[in-house]
Amino acid sequence: MLTERERLGSTAIGDGIAIPHGKLGGVGRIIGAFGRHREGVDFESVDGHPTRLFFLLVAPEESTNLHLKALARVSRLLKNEALRARLLEAADAGAIFQLIKEEDSKS
Repeated sequence: MLTERERLGSTAIGDGIAIPHGKLGGVGRIIGAFGRHREGVDFESVDGHPTRLFFLLVAPEESTNLHLKALARVSRLLKNEALRARLLEAADAGAIFQLIKEEDSKS
């Protein structure tokens, strides 16, 4: 599913961010996962820069509206340059989760 989506075009949106996403049968709700690569990897980003922050979204096949809302929400969160810097420097998964939770509660 994700490989097929990436074949359509990279989900790297620039500023070191990628939001790989897709729909999958048998999934009951939207599932998200976060990953980072401090040095960055070539993810064919629109700005040509290495991608360092990855936020994966997997949605149920029939959830077009929720899927789009989740993409917009993640995109909005990661546009915050200060948050991106803190995510790159966070010590562990718990700290990353807390940063995302705090920033999301501001919206």
